[in-house]
Amino acid sequence: MNIKTLIRFSRPHTIIGTIISITTLYAMACDNCESEHLFLLLRAIVTGLLCNIFIVGINQIEDINLDKINKPHLPLASGELSLKQAGTIVWSSFWCALIMAAFIHPILIGVVGLSMGIGWAYSCPPLYLRKHHLPAAMSIAVVRGLMVNMGGFYIFNLLINQQTNFSKDILILCLFITLFSVVIAWFKDLPDMKGDSQYQIKSVAILYTANGAITAGHLLLIPAYCYTIAAYQFPSLLSIGHVILLMGFLVNTIYLFLSKDRNFKSYYKRFWYLFFSEYILYLIAFL
Repeated sequence: MNIKTLIRFSRPHTIIGTIISITTLYAMACDNCESEHLFLLLRAIVTGLLCNIFIVGINQIEDINLDKINKPHLPLASGELSLKQAGTIVWSSFWCALIMAAFIHPILIGVVGLSMGIGWAYSCPPLYLRKHHLPAAMSIAVVRGLMVNMGGFYIFNLLINQQTNFSKDILILCLFITLFSVVIAWFKDLPDMKGDSQYQIKSVAILYTANGAITAGHLLLIPAYCYTIAAYQFPSLLSIGHVILLMGFLVNTIYLFLSKDRNFKSYYKRFWYLFFSEYILYLIAFL
C-alpha cells in the first residue's frame, strides 16, 4: 500500500470538503485573531480527516461488491487494497479521531462519535440506512449539515471566544449546507444506478428516474440559494457570490442535458465544486 492508494481510499473530494469546511468555521469564529489559534485549527482538521476516513472507509468495506459494479476503480473494489488493510485503516482512524477530539474538548468527543456512529449506521447492517433514500439523505444531512457546522462552530466559538451563541451567518450557512447535503445524497446515486438496481438500493434515481432526482434537487436548492441571496444586503459579497453560485448550479444542469452522453459522474463531480465554493465564499468574506 502506498500513499496514493490511501488518498484514493480516503475519497479526495470528501477530504477537501472537510478541510475547507473546518477552516471556514474557524475563520467565522475568529474575530481578527486567526493567527493566534492555528494549532487548534490544525488539531481540528486532523480530527475531521480521521472521522472522514472512517466514514468513507467503512462504506467501502461494506459495499465492496456494489463498488465492483459502480466504482471498480476504488482501491478496495479493484483489489489494490485488501480488506484487512482497509479494516486497519478504518478502525485506527476511528480510535485516533476520538483521542484527538478528547484533547480538544470533551463535547467534541460526542460530535465526532455521533458523526462516526451515523456513518456506521449508514453503511452497515442491520440498519444500512443507505438502502433507502430517506434515511440516507437524513444521515448525510445531519453529519455534513448539522454536526460539522453547528458542532464545529460551537467548539471553535467556545474555545476561542468563550461564547456559545450562534451567529446569523452560521445559522444561514448551516441551513444551506443541510439542504445541499440532502441533494448530495440524491445526486451521488446518479452515476451508480446500474449497481444500485442490482442490489435493490432504493435511491431517488432508481425510484423516480434520474430526471426525477435532478428535478427534486433543483426544487430544493434553487429556493435555498434564493433565500441565502435575500438574507444578505445586496450587493454584498455573500449576496453576489450566491447569485454566481446559483448560476453555476443551473449551468451545470443545462450542460448535462445539452451533452450527448449525459455524463452523470462529471455532473456530480462539478456539483461538489459548488459545495467547495460555498465554504470558500464564506471563508473569503470572513478573512
